Amino acid sequence: FEAFTDVARQLEAYFAGRSTRFDVPVAEGLGTEFQRRVWAVLESIPYGSTVSYGEVAAQVGASGAGVRAVGTAIGRNPLLVVRPCHRVIGADGALRGYAGGLERKKLLLGIEGGAGRSEP
Repeated sequence: FEAFTDVARQLEAYFAGRSTRFDVPVAEGLGTEFQRRVWAVLESIPYGSTVSYGEVAAQVGASGAGVRAVGTAIGRNPLLVVRPCHRVIGADGALRGYAGGLERKKLLLGIEGGAGRSEP
């Protein structure tokens, strides 16, 4: 239970605006190799920044229809908030898809200072 206490403490600090990152051990081997590549990109997006699905696709070497596969991989992220998939938005700046709902995505981006468009 100690691990859960630590994660809860980190989440509390994040939501209170006292922390901008997480230090959470993650089990190796979860997801497909492609999903792990996408999730690694998510983990590299700085606090307060956003990138588009197309930018994530480019970083993992997926193009064209690959953007859809990236969206699917992001949707299978089991670590919402901790692995910041909420920082991925549409190319037009619009909020698109979030397993927790778009209102929560908007809330998370608001906590991070509005999270305007920026490069990774």
